[in-house]
Amino acid sequence: QVQLVESGGGLVQAGDSLRLSCRASGRTFSNYDMGWFRQAPGQERAFVAAINWSGGNTVYAESVKGRFTISRDNAKNTVYLQMDSLKPEDTAVYYCAATSTANFVNYYSTYVYEYWGQGTQVTVSS
Repeated sequence: QVQLVESGGGLVQAGDSLRLSCRASGRTFSNYDMGWFRQAPGQERAFVAAINWSGGNTVYAESVKGRFTISRDNAKNTVYLQMDSLKPEDTAVYYCAATSTANFVNYYSTYVYEYWGQGTQVTVSS
């Protein structure tokens, strides 16, 4: 009953910024914890960032900490990932995900999330 659509990906140079958006439809996600994951070819889908239902708690993978910022606007049913100082190793398909568990436990695991978007490609050239 929740559909997620990512947007904002593209091709940028190292050091540039991108802002990804994930809009939910069908139901509002004000009571959902949300996460961003990414997957490069041949790699496992990896945790990037998560935000709890209220937006009061955020967590980040060590590889993006200090460069990426996750936020949400529940009135717009949208979660964002602001990506600054992009590096070539950030190149991947980025997915947003939602879970109704909403206890902000095991947010780093793909198995926690009930709903997934189709992904948006981010390519960072050197």
